[in-house]
Amino acid sequence: MSLIAALTCGAFVTASADDAKPKRQLKGNMMEVYNVLPGKADNIVDALADGVFYGRLRSNSFYWDWKNDETSNKDNKASGLGGSLIYKTASYEGLSATAGMYFSTNLIHTAHDDLGTIKAGKDTFSRHNAFIGDDYSMAVLGQAYLQYDVSKTSVKVGRQIFESFLTKSNDTKMVPNTFDGLVVTNKDLPQTRVRGAYFLTQKLRDHTTAHDVITFDTGSATDAKSSWNGNDDSAVHKGLSHANFLAAGEDTNHDLIVVDLQNKSVENLQVDVTYGSVPGVVSSLTGELNYKVDLGSGYSLTPGVRYMKQFDNGGGEVGGATLKGTLAIDKTPADNLGYKERYTLDSSLAMARLVLKKGALKAQIAYSAVEDAADIVAPWRGFPTGGYTRAMAQYNWYANTKTTAAEVKYDFGKAKMVPGFSAMVRYAMQNFDEAKQAAGVQADSNIIHMDFIEQFTPELQAKVRVGLVSADARQSDGVDKDSYNEYRFELNYLF
Repeated sequence: MSLIAALTCGAFVTASADDAKPKRQLKGNMMEVYNVLPGKADNIVDALADGVFYGRLRSNSFYWDWKNDETSNKDNKASGLGGSLIYKTASYEGLSATAGMYFSTNLIHTAHDDLGTIKAGKDTFSRHNAFIGDDYSMAVLGQAYLQYDVSKTSVKVGRQIFESFLTKSNDTKMVPNTFDGLVVTNKDLPQTRVRGAYFLTQKLRDHTTAHDVITFDTGSATDAKSSWNGNDDSAVHKGLSHANFLAAGEDTNHDLIVVDLQNKSVENLQVDVTYGSVPGVVSSLTGELNYKVDLGSGYSLTPGVRYMKQFDNGGGEVGGATLKGTLAIDKTPADNLGYKERYTLDSSLAMARLVLKKGALKAQIAYSAVEDAADIVAPWRGFPTGGYTRAMAQYNWYANTKTTAAEVKYDFGKAKMVPGFSAMVRYAMQNFDEAKQAAGVQADSNIIHMDFIEQFTPELQAKVRVGLVSADARQSDGVDKDSYNEYRFELNYLF
């Protein structure tokens, strides 16, 4: 498969990117930008007939190489092949609809006993389906919603992508992360966007069915691996499990509420405020400011700050302060495992950055610090430190974690040096709290993260990602459990 992919790339190496924009494009984080949207129709029949199809063929290959695989860590790999077909109807009296089918098959069938060792590549298939029925393919309805637009208000009902501070499609694998519910967007206020979302369920990228937005399913006595059919996001709070909610006399079904505001009324200043809540469990309020300063000669400098305050609304009594679940009500630790309080989710996260831009160049330095309280709860692929200090596959929002990061991105195509080519290098120093290693927090580490993108044509893109992690040994046993090298290769063809 890798050989076929390489030959495919080679066939297009000499092709120059066309200036004409395709119906749809991919941003660097793989978010979709629609350049062509259906228009308005005079009747329902025309609304269906005048709709637009958006196709995508893609492949994703992963190789995870642990420095020390003599522990529970195991080197692992995966290779996904698939695509998607999205259809948007034209609008009739403000009403339209969108449906998106997604398909992925993992070409490498990992043995059942090793399914739990797969890291980044797990999103090319459903581990639950593979374990239960040897099914290494996914065919899912990833999007299915109705949309109603009137004046400057838009309402969407159904399964949909919702890009916000807390929630992201994070479509870097084969299937996007989506939510089932209602989203209302209003732009009546000048230079202001206000949105409200109410989600009943979530469907993670490696799932074929929707599940609760926060409940971690620990499985049953006869099927321990059914946990892979609940919210098993890498950043999930494992203490907020189905069994623990029941033991506490709480409901296992929860909703997710997100309300955000973005304002650009002041020249060069962007203000973002986000409120998120899982009622009865946890909530947060986040504010962010970014102010662009013109330095002259084409340079600009944008200082940015973000502050997130997390509130315990009852989840702390069930799941405890750590995301690993080691302080939950079903555990019997001898002490608080390095945390100041056991049954709380109260915490906060602060970060700042400076972004320098000129033409093809973007350079950034950033810093983040988590309060020495509880870990930050955010299993919706939004990544609280994203855009500041988060490196690929890293989770640096554990309590009392401090991260310093720097990155440089250069668009060689924009600089007219190498058509269609861009590169990004990020270096992050993660300082975790060693006292919390007993709770499952990793050791201090330095990360080099590199992205290389070649846009051969407006429709065809290749992307290589590399993550090199050098970590300290764990203080508890002197063993290096956190160092690894990761390699990813992705091909996308849009039509």
